[in-house]
Amino acid sequence: MTILVLGATGKTGRRVVARLRSEGIAVRAASRSGETRFDWTDRGTWANAVQDVEAVYLVAPDDPEPIEAFVQQAVAAGVRRFVALSGRGMDAAVGRFGAGMAEGERVVRASGAEWTILGANNFAQNFDEDLWHEPVLAGRLALPAGELREPFVDIEDVAEVAVKVLTSPGHHGRTYELSGPEALTFAEAVAVIGKVSGRSIEYVAQTPAEYRADLLALGWPAEVADELNALFEIMLEGHLATPADDIERLLGRPAGSFTAYAERVWAG
Repeated sequence: MTILVLGATGKTGRRVVARLRSEGIAVRAASRSGETRFDWTDRGTWANAVQDVEAVYLVAPDDPEPIEAFVQQAVAAGVRRFVALSGRGMDAAVGRFGAGMAEGERVVRASGAEWTILGANNFAQNFDEDLWHEPVLAGRLALPAGELREPFVDIEDVAEVAVKVLTSPGHHGRTYELSGPEALTFAEAVAVIGKVSGRSIEYVAQTPAEYRADLLALGWPAEVADELNALFEIMLEGHLATPADDIERLLGRPAGSFTAYAERVWAG
């Protein structure tokens, strides 16, 4: 089979591509800057991406508008399986956060093809590859997270699950919840990073208004700041706090711990 990986230069996509290729599986790695050019906003790039493809790893765009048309075109071209990356607890997020992910879930379910949803908690790698990285390096992570607990999931586990689901039968119609094995506060998480890295890192609990003002000062659009505040509001409600066991059931081993992630990425 040939598998199309969307977002192939992104956090999960590049790991999925590498794992598939290590198993000798043909991969079409697609993104705006990847081996195969794919742009959600340029429908002229879609046909080449989906040609002669049997399965798609779908990372939805923030804008939900083009997703249905793309999935319909992919099915018409012969795609028979979709594995869609999403957020855990999207039922609680609808209308508040993640419109693209919610639409991706809806569309693949209605596609007529096999589908599987991967509902992931916040990635551990957000501390070294995303919005929280620079504040951690600066020694002060300020978020409107209070003392909420989050079972951060290691992206390496997400990628391994994605490859398994893309390449083996028995996953149609399933939504898998992907989390780490223990729920940590943000203060505990930065303490772990500080311990293994030798850095002094402070966690500061902000109000939503303070967090929004900080994001705007950094140049983030107001709509992004509001959506991130909505995410923390959902997290504070406890929808994502309980660790799930789907990674262990699927991979036959425990999910990677936050400490293991930190020791791998932050030590030294």
